[in-house]
Amino acid sequence: MRNLLFIVAFLCGVFQLNAQSQELARNFFDQGEFEKALKIYQQLAKENPGNPVFFYGVISSYQQLENFDAAEELLREKLENTANNPNLLIELGHNFELREDPKKADEFYKEALDAINARPNFAYGIARGFEKYNLLDEAAQAYEKGMALHSDHNFNLQLARIYGEQGKIEEMFDNYLDLIDENPNLFHVANREFGRYISEDSGAEANMIFRKLLLKKLQENPQVFYNEMLAWLFIQQKDFDKAFAQQKAVYRRGEAGLQDILNLAVLAERAGDSQAAKEIVAYAIEEAPSENIVLQGKRFLLNLAGKDATTNFKEIEKEYQALFEEFGLDLKTLDLQLDYAGFLAFKAGEREQAIEQLRELSEITRSNFDKARVKMELADVLVLEEKFNEALIYYSQVQNLMKNDAMSQQARFKVAKTSYFKGDFKWAKTQLDVLKSSTSQLIANDAMELSLLIEDNSIEDTAQVALKKYARADLLAFQGKNEAAIAILDEILANHKGEKIEDEVLFKQAQLYENIEEFEKAESNYLEIIRLFNTDILADNANYYLAELYAKYLDNPERAMEYYEQIIFNFADSIYFVDARKKFRRLRGDTIE
Repeated sequence: MRNLLFIVAFLCGVFQLNAQSQELARNFFDQGEFEKALKIYQQLAKENPGNPVFFYGVISSYQQLENFDAAEELLREKLENTANNPNLLIELGHNFELREDPKKADEFYKEALDAINARPNFAYGIARGFEKYNLLDEAAQAYEKGMALHSDHNFNLQLARIYGEQGKIEEMFDNYLDLIDENPNLFHVANREFGRYISEDSGAEANMIFRKLLLKKLQENPQVFYNEMLAWLFIQQKDFDKAFAQQKAVYRRGEAGLQDILNLAVLAERAGDSQAAKEIVAYAIEEAPSENIVLQGKRFLLNLAGKDATTNFKEIEKEYQALFEEFGLDLKTLDLQLDYAGFLAFKAGEREQAIEQLRELSEITRSNFDKARVKMELADVLVLEEKFNEALIYYSQVQNLMKNDAMSQQARFKVAKTSYFKGDFKWAKTQLDVLKSSTSQLIANDAMELSLLIEDNSIEDTAQVALKKYARADLLAFQGKNEAAIAILDEILANHKGEKIEDEVLFKQAQLYENIEEFEKAESNYLEIIRLFNTDILADNANYYLAELYAKYLDNPERAMEYYEQIIFNFADSIYFVDARKKFRRLRGDTIE
């Protein structure tokens, strides 16, 4: 027993020593000290002749030292003494490629590929060997040959990835579609790859190839899967009428429910295509087999009408009342009743009625979740009415009802925002500092921004005069009084020029100008931030929103590209970086992202 323990301890010591030596050799190699790396790898290979890591460490070190003869000698010797290892042929070919002898390299690569004829099972390993040196053509040939020779082999996933890297877009799409057809669980893997090539531009090469391929497959083999993929493509292109046509085809074949149709309507509405959203929902209501779908659909249409309304509030109120008569005023229509209260408060200006309705609703809700939702909406309306202390009570009740839930964190943020509105900046900042580590990234970011606003504008201006005015403007904006908010922000710019708050005021005002569609004034503000504060915290926001302004409203794609590019080159850590890069490439006309 003692001898056995000694042997185990000895072997553990040897393994640990080898691992340390390997790490040292790798460090020398990474630092360019190839002579030192070579000596250690040679010693390790001598002591462990069967370990391929040490052997290839020696080969790579020789190659970095441009001692290709020594590398070739070792590889040939290994090849002679090893049975059935065609990857050594790839290594020899690569060695000749390094010494700029492509003809000889190709001979060894061909020999490696020919080895698959006798042993189809070698296809995967040989292909991976080629991929190691980015020899994509040879890797694709290895996979293709392996599949042709052995029907059980399926390398479509590997081939699709290689085709994409080679720019063979149609072959890539074709392979991925075959994969999903065989195994639907691979849809998300393939869809992630599709997203790298498909853009909003229906005229982009990749989009046209994908559409043509899907239509062809649908004709040859009318499977629902191809309708679903066409719907997905049209959604990416924001062509919701065509997506709807495909989704209807899926529904009619009994492969999907109306909920998928309603989800498409939501996507259309978010993309700004209200007309398509209305048509989609109208179809869902007409086809609905259940009262629940009808209620969802009619609620959705009413929300759209309320969002677009400017004067016809009484008509919309009548529509709400008609729905309550049809579906009742109970917990089944809780979502509809919350929508109605929000409409009364934020659109129709009937806040007292909204407050009364929400108080009654809070008395009949049973679950903590529903109670919290009602109380949160009630508190929001009370803030709108500037009844801050009462609102704070309800937000606190939501926190108690939904402890350790995202809704609780949202309520805490609203406590902080309400305290900020009423000028209690110290308490607001205390709450915000807790929320900086929120599990919700959105809440954490919002909390950090508001906390910094308070902190930055309380140091020089201890009386917080400008900050109080800014908070008032922020509240007016929340109440929908954009012109009044803009006027207060003008006053701050006139009386507090050069103070820390100036960039915040310019940015807030620019966003309000966008809300009232005064886009040239918004442009002027963003340009002023970039001119005066391009190294400060709002610089990336200003560049990004200015690019968006040029792209969406001022019809100036060249200027939009200019400011997206500013994000890419000067604000690599910005939250807008990924989106800016994608939109820049799309405007530039790239077909592959």
